[in-house]
Amino acid sequence: MEDKIEISTETIPLGQFLKLANVIETGGMAKWFLHEVNVYVNDEQETRRGRKLRNGDTVEVEGFGTFEVVQVK
Repeated sequence: MEDKIEISTETIPLGQFLKLANVIETGGMAKWFLHEVNVYVNDEQETRRGRKLRNGDTVEVEGFGTFEVVQVK
């Protein structure tokens, strides 16, 4: 089961998304977190905190679950 995380913009950087999904506490933790924990965007491992996510993307975070990006209009 995926948690749906709503965004109000067309894209969101992965680091901000992780904060929005309550996976990390601050945006500054993103770089460290992405090198310590396996994160997959659309089934591909990702380590770039600036990776742009769009509506329909899925983000799987080891130990936290799977999230779907949902753009609200």
